[in-house]
Amino acid sequence: MALYLKNIISKNACHLKTIKYGGLRAFSVSQQIDAKKTLPDKTGKNIVLVDGVRTPFLQSGTDYSKLMSYDLAKQALLGILRKTGLPKEIVDYVIYGTVIQEVETTNIAREAMLCAGYSDRTPAHTVTMACISSNVAMTTGIGLIASGAYDVIVAGGVEFMSDVPIRFSRKLRSAMIKANKAKTLGQKLEILSKIRPADFLPQLPVVAEFSSKETMGHSADRLAAAFGATRKEQDEFALRSHTLAKEAYEKGYMTDLIPIKVPGVSKTVDRDNGIRVSDMEKLGKLKPAFVKPYGTVTAANSSFLTDGASAAIIMPESKAKELGLKPKAYLRDFTYVSQDPVDQLLLGPAYGTSALLQKTGLTVKDIDTWEFHEAFAGQIIANLKAMDSEWFAKTYINRPNKVGVPDMEKFNKWGGSLSIGHPFAATGVRLAMHTANRLVREDGQIGFVAACAAGGQGVAMLLERHPDATPN
Repeated sequence: MALYLKNIISKNACHLKTIKYGGLRAFSVSQQIDAKKTLPDKTGKNIVLVDGVRTPFLQSGTDYSKLMSYDLAKQALLGILRKTGLPKEIVDYVIYGTVIQEVETTNIAREAMLCAGYSDRTPAHTVTMACISSNVAMTTGIGLIASGAYDVIVAGGVEFMSDVPIRFSRKLRSAMIKANKAKTLGQKLEILSKIRPADFLPQLPVVAEFSSKETMGHSADRLAAAFGATRKEQDEFALRSHTLAKEAYEKGYMTDLIPIKVPGVSKTVDRDNGIRVSDMEKLGKLKPAFVKPYGTVTAANSSFLTDGASAAIIMPESKAKELGLKPKAYLRDFTYVSQDPVDQLLLGPAYGTSALLQKTGLTVKDIDTWEFHEAFAGQIIANLKAMDSEWFAKTYINRPNKVGVPDMEKFNKWGGSLSIGHPFAATGVRLAMHTANRLVREDGQIGFVAACAAGGQGVAMLLERHPDATPN
């Protein structure tokens, strides 16, 4: 399918014009008009994103390595209350995402909020939808508010890749369970005597699809090949991400970050540690990470395993006014999409963008800020090429014309997951907060968030700048 798709696209209208953009061959679009449109409220509540925070995103195995996932989640849950000044008792409900679950804290939303000192009368539940889990937390909150069930909701997510659950083989697990239930020593010994040395080999978790058994990196490499995303284009995009993230730090734009004092670590952790601005020569020397020896996806143009947590507060606009808060943005609309998890695993942004723009009657020219999750540089480039293809639109998205591609001057301007990091379930809140904060700093009105997720799924969200929003 991948080879077929590549051949078809090469014969059809997917020959993108390119322009030079800071070392990146960016996709050209027609001159865009800075329209100051407003979006309708569909909930009757004018639901707002008051604010959001995140811990620094750290490469797994570094300064957070001795913690547990609920420790990080606790810091984010405390941080959002400190930033907004809200008392814990006013929170009606907590929704928190996670992907790689810690078996000791299966409902991490509840355990983390209790550790953070929230009222034990505040309900909490945990959600999971791979890399868009905190998007699910936020949109679930939108639904609860729209229904009139609750007003003040904390939503977020956490991922802790420094200490993932490692299982024994199923044969050994079964034997241990049976031995534990055995009533006599003889019964226990009989069961245990059937265990062989090979049964003790651990089963390590992998970032792979259950349905296809293929790792996401292999899928990304095939997708990049299908859409003709060259190694040079991917490295240039990765370099762009790291460069823009570094510039955003230097300009003081990363205001969603909260410093963390980690027990046993002398320094205060106050910034992401995966941002490294290299050069094209060094990036070009790296070997393929997945499809060897001819693949184009490398460690440098892929997001890395990351520890981190995030949290945001959402509520009706009337409640925010009652509490004297100045929201960042309106949460106007969203949609979830799903497609073939083999050949289109990472095309969620292309499908989601098309669906949400059609749903709302907007075009790419109406969007002032774009924030796409960067799982792989090749994945981003493939999505942009799909969005710029008439053939792809007609064949796969069932629309008469191509979606169009964002103006790269408005796209992931503070870097993205390739550089900042990607704690699976925490990224959605980061995307929303960067969108909201960028709308203020860049004098925009409408922001667009999109991300892919395992299982061939994806999300798209629309935010609108709130008139009271100010930089912080």
